[in-house]
Amino acid sequence: MSAPFQVVNIYTESTPNPETMKFVTNRLLSGEVLNFTSVQEASDSPLAQRLFDFPFVKAIFISQNYITITKGDDEDWDELIPVAKDYIKNYLESGLPIFEKKKVELEDQSDDQSPIALKIKDILRTYIQPAVEQDGGAIFFKHFEPTSGVVTVSLQGSCKGCPSSIITLKSGIENMLKRMIPEVTEVVSEG
Repeated sequence: MSAPFQVVNIYTESTPNPETMKFVTNRLLSGEVLNFTSVQEASDSPLAQRLFDFPFVKAIFISQNYITITKGDDEDWDELIPVAKDYIKNYLESGLPIFEKKKVELEDQSDDQSPIALKIKDILRTYIQPAVEQDGGAIFFKHFEPTSGVVTVSLQGSCKGCPSSIITLKSGIENMLKRMIPEVTEVVSEG
């Protein structure tokens, strides 16, 4: 028995990264955060694999109710948006699977349960992640080095490779963490 037909509405949002576009749907796509930079990495996602068939697709980020697509430098979003939007809409309305099997790619990447690490994770989750998600990305805590005060994070989705991500990292995230947790001296991004 096939799933009942559901009309899928999609709209696009630009992101601070000019090479990425956020395709927002009216349905939940994933309760997980998944990042694919190649068709091989997308082996558990038929939707991502098929999107990589388009020559302009360089990376795909799927979270909650949106897909962020990163294109090549030489492509123009004005021409690509209708193609990607129609494909995603038709794919989702057809009832084809988004994932073959669930897998968590990018959850909290640290087992550190120290009091400072827990404070950092809470601030990232409460204050920073919602803003980063608005721009089609994600941020994850990786490590806190207590002797140097350096916090290492991982940026994903549209944040990865974004020209303004360094400014966001240093002016926004680092300043907030330093203000709220005196032990933090610097925030760096891994990758």
